[in-house]
Amino acid sequence: MACVISLRRTWLVLFFFVSSWAGVAQEKFTLNGYVKDGGNGEALIGATVLIKEISGGGATNVYGFYSVTLAPGTYTVEYSYIGYASQSQTISIDSNQRLDIELAASGTQLEEVVIKGEAEDENVSSVEMSTNKLDVKTIQKIPAFLGEVDVLRSIQLLPGVSSVGEGSSGFNVRGGNVGQNLVLLDDAPVYNSSHLFGFFSVFNPDAVKDIKLIKGGVPANYGGRLASILDVRMKEGNSKEMEVSGGVGTVFSRLAVQGPIKKDKASFLVAGRRSYVDIFARPFTGDATLFFYDLTTKVNYDINKKNRLFLSGYFGRDVFRFDEQQGFDWGSITGTLRWNHLFNDRLFSNFAFFVSTYDYGFSFGENDLDRFDWESRILTYTFKPSFNYFLNTNNELLIGGETTLYDFKPADAQGVSDGVVTDISLDEKFSLESAVYVDNTQKVNDRLTLKYGLRFSTFQYLGVNTVYDYEIVEPGRRQQLVSEEEVDPSDIIESFSNWEPRFSFRYQIGKGSIKGSYMRTAQYIHLISNTAASTPIDLWTPSTNNIDPQIGEQVAFGYFRNFGSGNTYEASIETYYRDNQNQLEFVKGADLFLNEFIEGDLISGEGRAYGVEFSLKKNKGKLNGWISYTLGRSELRVDGINRNEWYPTRFDQTHNLKIFGSYILSARTSFSGNFTFISGAPVTAPTSRFTQQGLVIPFDYFDSRNGLRVPSTHRLDLSLTIQMRTEKKGRVRKNSDELVISLYNAYGRRNPFSIFFAQEDGQVLPGDPVNTLAYRFSIVGAPVPSISYNFKF
Repeated sequence: MACVISLRRTWLVLFFFVSSWAGVAQEKFTLNGYVKDGGNGEALIGATVLIKEISGGGATNVYGFYSVTLAPGTYTVEYSYIGYASQSQTISIDSNQRLDIELAASGTQLEEVVIKGEAEDENVSSVEMSTNKLDVKTIQKIPAFLGEVDVLRSIQLLPGVSSVGEGSSGFNVRGGNVGQNLVLLDDAPVYNSSHLFGFFSVFNPDAVKDIKLIKGGVPANYGGRLASILDVRMKEGNSKEMEVSGGVGTVFSRLAVQGPIKKDKASFLVAGRRSYVDIFARPFTGDATLFFYDLTTKVNYDINKKNRLFLSGYFGRDVFRFDEQQGFDWGSITGTLRWNHLFNDRLFSNFAFFVSTYDYGFSFGENDLDRFDWESRILTYTFKPSFNYFLNTNNELLIGGETTLYDFKPADAQGVSDGVVTDISLDEKFSLESAVYVDNTQKVNDRLTLKYGLRFSTFQYLGVNTVYDYEIVEPGRRQQLVSEEEVDPSDIIESFSNWEPRFSFRYQIGKGSIKGSYMRTAQYIHLISNTAASTPIDLWTPSTNNIDPQIGEQVAFGYFRNFGSGNTYEASIETYYRDNQNQLEFVKGADLFLNEFIEGDLISGEGRAYGVEFSLKKNKGKLNGWISYTLGRSELRVDGINRNEWYPTRFDQTHNLKIFGSYILSARTSFSGNFTFISGAPVTAPTSRFTQQGLVIPFDYFDSRNGLRVPSTHRLDLSLTIQMRTEKKGRVRKNSDELVISLYNAYGRRNPFSIFFAQEDGQVLPGDPVNTLAYRFSIVGAPVPSISYNFKF
């Protein structure tokens, strides 16, 4: 309780500090406003505002807002954004001024792969490092599985990003596990980001505007995960005119409708998808079915020049049924309400409230008299105020806080035998996470820029259940239960708090720059999984009196350089090292299924991940794309496991090579391809065996972990995009459509998902030799052609 009171007091001090600061230093004047797309009214994130007379300025925030403080005088202001025609204004500053700008799309944008949406030298001049940004237009060029554009598969082509295999859910960043990535959709956390066991993501490309992946140097306004932040921003909806887009593909179809509710004042967006493999397969599969659907919605309203409201939501579900009685399903729901308020010309605020839930359930049994049903869920409520204060052209301050209430339901389960119902549910768990933060970006001079911040987070594991205490009897083995106690709802069972400093710098050297960063992060919730790949039925659990929060510290350094006419080429090299504490592992024979004493099967240790990332990009011309290569390691050390020695994690991939290229064949035709090569993932394999009555029983004599690797994976994907006619009867068509022909796994590589061992001939006669074999299991083992049709009008 003392931590909560301290946090409230800190938050009040910060709020009054900003409010009072915003009222001083008015001897200069402020130019502010929004930069938007002139075609649809969408805010442009990271658009550059350059004051030529002072060779400085700023950039728009995630809502397209900018603010520049200047001395009285006449200035030339240039607004620019990649893919759009720049616009210059000559402005006399003798008072505070509001100037909203709309930029027109450039006619040459089809010849560019836009990997980020800011100034052409942003990767060199910005203090950000270990950060990648993808434009939806770029993602649409990348060959995809069954021809369907996918956000998660696209970011896996970036340096430091991978997955444990084809068909695996989520993604891994710099050797971290899936649960160490914070995935956000319009600020709301997404706890499972995949459809159809990982083949597709939950993000509808027709509804996505901006994608930002942060692997290091995480700003203080983000927290709660160790490995990365994936921040996905939805479109706001066309505020100029009605627009309909969509596509018909091999696996699913999609449709998006957006338009103004009141022109330039309010707009809406509705986008939906539904797979239909189950419909076509029904004559052959009977009642068995597998499909997914999702719906993404958003409305926004400009109340006046100082206030704007946003309401967005996501609703998605996967269904996998064996028949009418048996199967399982899983899905997510998020909802975000945001209020932008401009206190004055320099102080921009955003107040957000969001709800997110992920649940899954499955049922088995032929009738109601003999069956088993299980449901599980995580539900969160979050309030997050933030204040963006533009001190001057050299300092931008970000202050805010957030509070999240967690409701974990590990199992609501019932078994029915001969009509007798047995309730085997597990208790719900509740917790409260809060944080306050301050972050400043400071331009010291033309060469040196600093970004520094501090985050203070607290976490309370709350009552309403039975509390168990365990102790370690033998390292690496199941812990012993020593006591249990019933607690009241008002009790705080365990409390944690952590200071999380953040620091980054950028120093310009000629046409390049050196960057460095340090961050400390705390993660209070944990994804429990003992499978090679994340699955829909993995379990989220809070830090408790038996599970400490994960703590991570990462340092990174890099060199960034652009070259060629107009910064055609971008090159970078980054090295990183991350030290993790309290990493969860499992005892041998751990039981994660409906285990009331699961915390006794969890043990913790230390982790480390280190490596170097290389990236070369070509942004302009008929041929463009990128090459990325990562050399890295990810390791754990846990008392009682692997003879107390370091061993590779399941996500350790030493070599990771990605190549993507796109070539414009003609005004209406383009060709794309990507190639990936990844070292095999570690697996635990038996080292010995004994034979009992002709049956081989494998076992690990040395109690080692992940001592074997599956073979390396590599794959080539190709796609051809053909624009349909752009003219009709000599006039330019307002509508546009295209045909995309794709070939996934072009040369039919059988990439191993896992390796398992089995007896060759089953049981044999006494005295005969018993042979065992290693079998390779592949998800996709042949070329997969597809065709899809996309339209927009």
